[in-house]
Amino acid sequence: MELIRFREFSPDVYREYPLDEWSSSLRSVCGNFQSKPCDGMRGVTGRVHPSKAGGIELVQVANDLATIQRNLDDIRKDYGEHLFLLLQIEGECGIEQLGRQTIVAPGDCVLVDSSSPSTFHFGGKFSNHLSVHLPRQIFLSDRTTRVDVSRRVEADDPMSSILRGLVAKLMKTDSGDKRAPELRELLFSATRQAFASDDADDLSLHSDCGYHRIEIVQILIDRHLTEKKLTPQWLANRVGVSLRTLQGDFSVLGTTVNSLIRMRRLYYARDQLSLVRSGNDTTIAEVAYNSGFNDISYFNRCFRKIFSCTPKTIVRPENSVGLS
Repeated sequence: MELIRFREFSPDVYREYPLDEWSSSLRSVCGNFQSKPCDGMRGVTGRVHPSKAGGIELVQVANDLATIQRNLDDIRKDYGEHLFLLLQIEGECGIEQLGRQTIVAPGDCVLVDSSSPSTFHFGGKFSNHLSVHLPRQIFLSDRTTRVDVSRRVEADDPMSSILRGLVAKLMKTDSGDKRAPELRELLFSATRQAFASDDADDLSLHSDCGYHRIEIVQILIDRHLTEKKLTPQWLANRVGVSLRTLQGDFSVLGTTVNSLIRMRRLYYARDQLSLVRSGNDTTIAEVAYNSGFNDISYFNRCFRKIFSCTPKTIVRPENSVGLS
């Protein structure tokens, strides 16, 4: 297998880290996760090693923990907006997310959604994988291909080989290389195809369970993110409850439906602005409108509040002239 390409992520000897130090390293690059060692263990053998692959963030996560978990409290504290493309290098890992249980072995690939609770099971056995951080909203708002999260693509599947090869190629490509944007888009496209859903409509819209309604509404937001019809009332109608009931469901998460729509549109806009920085000639105003915002001043205020910077700072200075 092509795993030999990732030999630099498999050193002969791993050191043991204090649990707090290892966990802090993971949170700094992947977001809030809870790391739990096996009984009697106080350290973690492995490492958390971030790097760049053609302008994409890449993180090696090697450990011998019992579990790593991301729950609703973690998501509230850290509103991550990534899909993690995991490439398993050594050992096995069990993954639970969105009601699906998956076991990955060396060479396998799987997608994990940072905005939904997840649990990684290691059972104290050594596991080593690469986590490629992909722009979640750009992926899920593409209505031409629906993506299956938490589905495994096996090592001997040709699509798995393609994904590993593209990541290996990006690792050898500087972010400033003129080929980097095309390679990134090729990886995005290949990932969509590798995890394309076979189900044309996998939603059971009506439910008496508030948590199930929240899951359905989040999927609907992702699928219709840039459409003008996307409003809290439209979502309430789709799941068959009153707007007041739906707002009550989301109060458990400490947010509102409108805030969630706005947040995801802002993250989508930020990812689009990164493409502007990479050479796309789209203007900031066009990005705002295409992301579902009708008022550029309101968009700028919301963007600054969430990201502590203006949209122009995401775009390279040499491309920022006239982008307002």
